[in-house]
Amino acid sequence: MDSREITNPYDVDEITHRPRGWAKWTPFSIFQITLYFGLCFIGLTTFENVFFSPATREITFVIGLLGIWRYGWWFTHAVRAWIYGRFVYPSMRDAGRKVWDDGWRPRHLHFMMTTYKEHRDITEKVIRSICREIRDAGVPGTIWLGSGDRFDEELISELLEREWSDLDVTLHIVRQNQPGKRLAIGLVLRAMSRGDVQADDLIIFMDGDFILAKNAVGACLPLFKLYPDLQACTTDEEVLCIGPRWIANWLTMRFAQRRLAMQSHSLSGRVLTLTGRMSVFRANHLLKLKFIRLLEADHLEHWLWGKFRFLSGDDKSTWYYMLQSGCRMLYVPDAMGYTVEVIEGSGMDRMVQNFRRWSGNMLRNGARALALGPHRMPFFIWWCLLDQRVSMWTMLVSPVLAICTSVLYDPYYIFGYVVFICITRMLLSLFLYGYARKVDLSYPFILYFNQLINASVKVYCIFRLSKQRWSNRGDQRAGEGDGLIARLQNLMASYLTVLYVTMLFVGVCLMAGLIDPPSSGMVTNVLGFSSPQPMS
Repeated sequence: MDSREITNPYDVDEITHRPRGWAKWTPFSIFQITLYFGLCFIGLTTFENVFFSPATREITFVIGLLGIWRYGWWFTHAVRAWIYGRFVYPSMRDAGRKVWDDGWRPRHLHFMMTTYKEHRDITEKVIRSICREIRDAGVPGTIWLGSGDRFDEELISELLEREWSDLDVTLHIVRQNQPGKRLAIGLVLRAMSRGDVQADDLIIFMDGDFILAKNAVGACLPLFKLYPDLQACTTDEEVLCIGPRWIANWLTMRFAQRRLAMQSHSLSGRVLTLTGRMSVFRANHLLKLKFIRLLEADHLEHWLWGKFRFLSGDDKSTWYYMLQSGCRMLYVPDAMGYTVEVIEGSGMDRMVQNFRRWSGNMLRNGARALALGPHRMPFFIWWCLLDQRVSMWTMLVSPVLAICTSVLYDPYYIFGYVVFICITRMLLSLFLYGYARKVDLSYPFILYFNQLINASVKVYCIFRLSKQRWSNRGDQRAGEGDGLIARLQNLMASYLTVLYVTMLFVGVCLMAGLIDPPSSGMVTNVLGFSSPQPMS
C-alpha cells in the first residue's frame, strides 16, 4: 500500500488573512521601520568619511551612479505597476463583470493538469478547487490529467465519484509512456486535438500542486470575450510553504516582487512568463502541431554544448511561442492560486536548485526572445529582456568595488557599504510591502542576498546552459555527460567563467581608478614589440 494512503502530515489550508491599510501598517511595524532607519543613520554618520575621502570618493560616485540607474529602473516598474493596478486593470475587471452579468459564458472549460506522485491532501484540495470553479462558472468541464502514477489517477477518480457526482465534469486520463512533464503535456494536447475541443474554447494549464482560490478562473474568463486578441493570461500566486521559516519569507518576498513586475509588464500587453502553475489560453494556438512539438521537444543549439533539449521551463516555451506569434498576454492580479512548496532536506540546497532552474530557463529563452527584436513586441518588453541579461553583471559591480576598495584602500569602507545596502534595500522593500501580506523586517536582507545569489547563479549558468536539474519532479537531470568531450566542455565552461569574472573585477577596478591602466611601454614589452636596447 502506498504510504500516501495512510497518513499525510501536510496542512495546506488557504490563506484567508489579507490585512490592508492600517491593519498591515500597524504602529509596531512603523516603529520597527523608524528604528531601522535610525540605526542606519547612526551607521551612516559613523562611516561618513569612508565615502567621501579623497582616496574613495570616485568609487562612491561610481556606486552611486550605478545605484541611481538600477533604482530608477525599479521605480519605473513601481510606477507602471501602480498605474496598471490602480487604473488600467480595474476598468478591465469592471467591463468583464458586465459581460459576465449579461449572461456570457464559455462553451466549455478544459483543465490541463499534470501531476506526479503528489501528496494526497494537496491533490484532493487541487481537484476540489477545480470542481468549485466549474460549478461557479455553470458550464461543463473536463479535467485532462497527464499522469505518470496510478495512485494519482485512482485518487482523483474516486474523489470525483464520491464528492462531485452531480457536477457536469469529465475526467480524461492520459498516462505518459515516457518520463518528463513536457512529454506529459504533449500527450494531453494531442488527446485534446483529437477530442471535442474547439478553437475558441479556454484551456487552463495548471500544475498538480496548485490550489485555485475562489474565482481564480472566473476572473480570467470574461477577459477573453472582452478582448478577441487576447490569447493568454497568467495569474497571481501565493505560497504555502511547508518548511523552514526563512524559506517561507524568501518565497513570499519573491512573490511580492513578481506581482510588482507582472503588473508593470502587463501594462504593455505582454508578460515575461506564462507561469506553468496556472495560465489560461485560448485553444486555437494550443491545438496546432507547431505548438505541441515546441512544448514536447523544445531545444537550443549552442556553440559549446551542441543541441540539447529543455528539461523544465515548459511555461517559458509557451510564452516564447506566444511572444513569437505577436499574441497579447495579460496578468490578472485578482485571480489567485496557492503554490504548495514542500521543503524536504536542506533548505539552502533547494533554494540554490530553484535559482538554477529559474535562471537557466530565463537564460535559455531570453537570448532567442531578444533576437526577435523590438519590432516583434512592445519596446519596453524587449528592453526588460535586455535588462535581464545586463543586470546579472551590474548586480555584482558594487560588491566587487566595495571589496576591492576595502582591500586596497580603507578596510572600513566595507562597513559603510553595508549601511548603504541596508538603506537602499529597505527603500526597495517599502515598495514590496504594498504587494506582500505583511510588513516583514527581514525583507531588506533577504532581498539583497536574493539579488546577489541570483546574479551569481546566472553567471554560473550562462556558460552551462545544457546542465539542468529538477529536484521536485523525481530529481530529473540533463547535461551531466561523461567522457572526453564532456570533460573538455566542462573545462571550457570553467575557463570562460573565470575569464569573465576576472574581466569584471579588472574592468570595475579600472573604471573606478582603483588600479592604473597599463602604460603603452608595458604593453609593447609584454607583446614583444619593443626594440632591444644596445649594450654599452
